Amino acid sequence: MGALHNGHLSLIKESIKNNQITVASIFVNPTQFDKKEDLENYPRTLESDLSMLQGVSCDIAFIPSIEEIYADTVGANHFEFDGLEIQMEGKFRKGHFNGVGTIVKKLFEIVTPTNAYFGEKDFQQLQIIRKMVQKNQLPVSVIGCPIFREENGLAMSSRNQLLSEKEKEEGAIIYEILHEVKQLINKESIEKINSWVAAQFDKNPLFELEYFVIADEETLIPASTISSNKNYRAFIAVHAGKVRLIDTTAL
Repeated sequence: MGALHNGHLSLIKESIKNNQITVASIFVNPTQFDKKEDLENYPRTLESDLSMLQGVSCDIAFIPSIEEIYADTVGANHFEFDGLEIQMEGKFRKGHFNGVGTIVKKLFEIVTPTNAYFGEKDFQQLQIIRKMVQKNQLPVSVIGCPIFREENGLAMSSRNQLLSEKEKEEGAIIYEILHEVKQLINKESIEKINSWVAAQFDKNPLFELEYFVIADEETLIPASTISSNKNYRAFIAVHAGKVRLIDTTAL
């Protein structure tokens, strides 16, 4: 959705390495915002974005208008994601994943890519796009790419531009907590880990915890115990003033 950073550029570089032509789409999608003010405040830096794409030798920038994408009716289609959409982000952002499914399907149909690259920071979104591709039998491979982080560990995000310097600096707490959870997962119960995470944010007035979840990586269903034959991830959403930040790590 624009406001590009090095995390986005890493996706472009991965595509260039493995494909003949690379297309980057930039489109702030209105149907995936549940709050009008969030859509209005979303950073738009098109001139800078195009310069950054040029800097990494991206072949094509596809920048459609809202009218080109949605014609007369700006609305989302309804998708079945087999329950992936009702967890975490789906609980707090009504209709968000129908908006995501709608725009990604439209972009895939217009661009007809062989491969599509998405960052793992939005891991729930990544799984939902994979499910949408599978259910609609779209001829595209969806490839997840590692999270890019600031020097202090804060996950790179377009929304970081809206943070104060103090919030950016102290935002390191999010990564530090996730890193500690990786150490705790084999020592403590999930219930105790959940309580410990909540306590860390209770001590920090700059950030408000929206949710912390340890979930099955495939189904995204929150776990109450750890099973040796499944893969798990920790997911977190935090508010810094009016800015909402998310992060995740494999466990």
